[in-house]
Amino acid sequence: MKFLEALTQQFAGKPIDWDELEHALIRADLGVPITTRILKRLQEREAWSLLGIKNVLSVAREEISRALPDSGAPLKSIGRTSVVLVVGVNGVGKTTSTAKLARYLIRNKNSVLLAAADTFRAAAIEQLDIWANRLGVEMIRGQYSADPAALCYDAFQSAIKNNTDFLLCDTAGRLHTKANLMAELQKVKRSVAKLDPATPHEILLVVDATTGSNALAQAREFHQALGLTGLIVTKLDGSGKGGIIVAIQEDLGIPTRFIGTGEKIDDLALFDAKDFVAKMV
Repeated sequence: MKFLEALTQQFAGKPIDWDELEHALIRADLGVPITTRILKRLQEREAWSLLGIKNVLSVAREEISRALPDSGAPLKSIGRTSVVLVVGVNGVGKTTSTAKLARYLIRNKNSVLLAAADTFRAAAIEQLDIWANRLGVEMIRGQYSADPAALCYDAFQSAIKNNTDFLLCDTAGRLHTKANLMAELQKVKRSVAKLDPATPHEILLVVDATTGSNALAQAREFHQALGLTGLIVTKLDGSGKGGIIVAIQEDLGIPTRFIGTGEKIDDLALFDAKDFVAKMV
């Protein structure tokens, strides 16, 4: 998570070079707008030529703190079934994140139903089934290559019938640049809305922190197609690319709701901005 650690090493014990600093902040995936604000604030100070890395980090902390919500908003029971779509590109850990989210909700005394809506990969269905058995929750599954929209519709009906607090739909990984695959997600969204116009209540994009600025491109396309309500950021515990959280919030207004803190089922935590800022160097 120490995504500005390289910055401290680069400028320790020497004057600040503005071009080098700008490039270093952008390499940390903070994005251009917040990088520009940090530089502007530093350059407005008296005796700016004497600024050192401690001054840079102080201003960076202040600007990042302003940009981020204090903490991730928890998922709360709404008195009827809340539908959560978990989306993202291939290989970011969607299915595992869905299982971790289920575990988080169960720990907070909610009932959960899983929908294996990644019908393109038989392995994904089996993986979610293993997690469902470990968690002791029911899972709705279909045949390989079945229509995910119809499956989510059926799962929602079942969840409503059983007064389940949360339906978590694990959707298939898809490239954000493939219009036909994004259209399929829109179909899933329309399908569950037939039973409740307010659904889905949450659309969470899973992004891999190690992909850096590519995660911003993913968020932009998924948000345009679906209207995201938050992020689940994986691999943040071992990544120097945490700045992407700031860039996505700044550019798209999409908050990070949860972060993966490891590989175990309990390794999912609400995002805490103060903790994030404290650990950025």
